[in-house]
Amino acid sequence: MFTGLSAFPLTPLTDDRVDEKAFAGLIERLGAAGVDSITALGSTGSYPYLSREERAQVAGLAVRHAGPVPVMIGIGALRTRHVLELAEDAQRAGASALLLAPVSYQALTEDDVFGLFETVTAHVSVPLVVYDNPGTTHFTFSEELYARVARLPHVASVKIPGMPATPEQAAERVTRIRALLPAAVTVGTSGDAHAATGLNAGCQVWYSVVGGTLPELALAITRAGSAQAATEASNRLQPLWDLFARHGGLRVVSALAELLGLVGHPNLPLPIRGLGTDDRAEVSRVADELQLR
Repeated sequence: MFTGLSAFPLTPLTDDRVDEKAFAGLIERLGAAGVDSITALGSTGSYPYLSREERAQVAGLAVRHAGPVPVMIGIGALRTRHVLELAEDAQRAGASALLLAPVSYQALTEDDVFGLFETVTAHVSVPLVVYDNPGTTHFTFSEELYARVARLPHVASVKIPGMPATPEQAAERVTRIRALLPAAVTVGTSGDAHAATGLNAGCQVWYSVVGGTLPELALAITRAGSAQAATEASNRLQPLWDLFARHGGLRVVSALAELLGLVGHPNLPLPIRGLGTDDRAEVSRVADELQLR
């Protein structure tokens, strides 16, 4: 569960409510593709915008429609009490693991974040993924904090953001972090454009935005068989990575899912609006160029 490809699907909305049919279809699509795990209610799943009831609804749908594929559920929230409630709901729904990012409004200190993980890991009974996503949480883990948190009970994986520019620098960073963590805790990469670099550098799992909508593209990288093949598979998708850099992965995969007829329009929680007409046309052009439909 904490190696290979973990696919992060959208949580599509229709009329400002969870579109159960579309979401179930996305989950079944991932199961049929053979991803290694599904992470519902990750950043691509818009978890901070949903109520506790909606998140419990989504967790249940994900587990029911994933078949044999293990499901991780995001439980990030502003207050520790709410995180614990969400963890309870996710475990009750049958989640195989939990994903936690330190969500904040006020800036958090390292002691704040360690205390959050210390409390949560003392109250859960399934594995936990530590989710370092500074682009959305505005908190960046130090390597020392990775080490402290990874020694807590139930911690199974640490997701690190981005990658240095060169393969050598990436390998050095991953090796350094790997040495700080218990042997049983995997190191995960994210930032889809840099995933091949991360995997080639020694990361054991890719927590993937694009994998939640186009799993075959992500699997072609994770199962490429060699570092060169993984790099080539990723380089082929550079036009897509350019769109991610320009608009953010969420808006781009939302538009792609619409193009593929997987979700309706609009499908994101307001106030987030999807791409405008011109940008959607650019996504369509790239989809045709890369033969994504």
